Amino acid sequence: MAEARVTSRKTAGAPPRLKKSERRRQILLELKLRPHVRISDLAERFNVSTETVRRDFDALADDGLVSRAHGGASAPTQGPYPGLDERTGARISERERIGRLAASLVEPDETIMIDSGSTTIQMARALAWQGTRCTVITNSIPVAMTLGHGAQDVIMCPGDYLAAESALVGTETLEFLGRYHVDRCMIGASGFSDEGPSESVRGFAAVKRAMLRRAARRHLLIDSEKFGRKGLTLVGTLEDLDSIVVDRRPGTELSRHLEKAKVDVLVAGP
Repeated sequence: MAEARVTSRKTAGAPPRLKKSERRRQILLELKLRPHVRISDLAERFNVSTETVRRDFDALADDGLVSRAHGGASAPTQGPYPGLDERTGARISERERIGRLAASLVEPDETIMIDSGSTTIQMARALAWQGTRCTVITNSIPVAMTLGHGAQDVIMCPGDYLAAESALVGTETLEFLGRYHVDRCMIGASGFSDEGPSESVRGFAAVKRAMLRRAARRHLLIDSEKFGRKGLTLVGTLEDLDSIVVDRRPGTELSRHLEKAKVDVLVAGP
C-alpha cells in the first residue's frame, strides 16, 4: 500500500505563527514604514486568518495606536490637540497647585505610577521638592529626569518614543506596566466628563488604562479647563477612579455623577 503523504502548511514554507503581542508590535512597526497596511496582506504574512488581524486592528485602535480604515489600518494623526511644550506654558498656577496636593498624597516607601503630561510633571516637581522616599514607574522622560536625582527611585518604561510628548508608548510599554503592582497611580487626561477621563494623544489612553489596572489607589490630576471636554479615546469610567485632584470643584451635574461613582474630589486651594 502506498504510504499517504500529508503536507502541512509549515512544511510548505508558511511562516511560523507569532504571539499576539509580537503580531501587534509588527503591525505598528509596519505603519512606521508605510502609511497604510491591509488586513489581507498581514493575514498572509502572519499565517493567520483575516479575522485575527481584524481583531488586532480593533484592539490597537481602541488603544489609540492606529486608525481603522477600509480593509486595513493607518497610522493615527495627532490632530489639533496642543503638544507638551505648549501645554506646559499654560495655566501654570493651577497645575502647580494640583501637583502640590497630589504629591502630598504620597506616603514614604510607596510605589507609584505616573504618566506623561503637563500636570503630572508639576506633581513630579512637587514630589521632588518635598523629598518623599518612594519608587516611581513612568513613561514620561521629563518626570523621570525631575525625580531621577532625588529621594525617589525611578523605573523608566520601554516603548516607542513619542517626540512631541517626550514619552514612551506602545505594546512594549503596556507589557512592562503589566508586570507591576503599585500603591497608587497619578494620571492626567485631555478631557473629563460624566463618561470619565478621555485622551487625545496617540497611545496615551492605553498607558493610562494599564496604570489604573495595576494601582491600588487611582488618582486623576485634571485642571478645571478640561471639565466637560471629551478627547478622542475614552480612558475609563468614573468608577475606575478613587479621586480627582482639581483646582476648583466641578459643576453641579458632574459633581453629582462623581458622588454617585464614589469618587473623592480633592480641591487644591491657592
